[in-house]
Amino acid sequence: MSVERYNVGLIQMSCGPEPEENLARAVAKIREAAKMGANVVCLPELFSAQYFCQREDAKLFDLAEPVPGPTTETLAKAARESKVVVIGSIFEKRARGLYHNTAVTLDADGTVKSIYRKMHIPDDPLYYEKFYFTPGDLGFKATDTAVGRVGTLVCWDQWYPEGARITALHGANVIFYPTAIGWHPAEKAEFGTAQHDAWRTIQRAHAIANGVFVAVVNRVGHENGNVRGNVAPAGQGLEFWGASFLADPFGRVLVEGSHDREEILIGEVNLKELEEVRRNWPFLRDRRIESYGDITQRFVD
Repeated sequence: MSVERYNVGLIQMSCGPEPEENLARAVAKIREAAKMGANVVCLPELFSAQYFCQREDAKLFDLAEPVPGPTTETLAKAARESKVVVIGSIFEKRARGLYHNTAVTLDADGTVKSIYRKMHIPDDPLYYEKFYFTPGDLGFKATDTAVGRVGTLVCWDQWYPEGARITALHGANVIFYPTAIGWHPAEKAEFGTAQHDAWRTIQRAHAIANGVFVAVVNRVGHENGNVRGNVAPAGQGLEFWGASFLADPFGRVLVEGSHDREEILIGEVNLKELEEVRRNWPFLRDRRIESYGDITQRFVD
């Protein structure tokens, strides 16, 4: 099934140390977004906890859960009751000692339509994700929902044009990026504006290059990664920069959040516009697919 026009709801929220409270707040925001007219609602990356990857701590693996599991069941109920598609980001426990950073797409009737396991895993100061997450093994894909075909990627994936391209080639009309990205406070004055601009620019470029809508959902607030009484060592933490946005296939930003406030952003997806842009800028038509073999190499010496 597909509809020509529908609304996307982006839940820009702050996250506290208690997962149960974060989940309850997320459900309330899903319901509010639905009342505001959203047909698809996306939550930020790992929304049920503070961003714990700021340190390597084996006890934090206790946050993980199976998919389907308690969080997806709660989100499924919210999707079903509000009659909206929900995209939620889960710390997935696949097996003992095997964990993924996973985006789950739940249809408007609450069924799990797709899971996507984050493919690109960062390892940077205060983003120690390789300690926690195994790279995804399901590939890039898109899935049919009550409003049409959508794709999900997760945070660090947003810097890679290959992931956006392949997701678009699977037929996604919208690519969603649940995200947790922010400034190191000591770097913000010197590099903050340029970092945010690069992040915004590359994702708008994905929309243009692939003729798709791109929806980016970030958290806000200053966090040290405190979780359920597990208090992080004193440090500067991260200041998550919010600025969630929806861009159309021409790269125009339709709605955009602030840097420091919780917000529910509603933006319209119009598939007629997607068709018009692709007819006039036929990038998929003009691709020289027989010449791209080098892209599968680490580096061309």
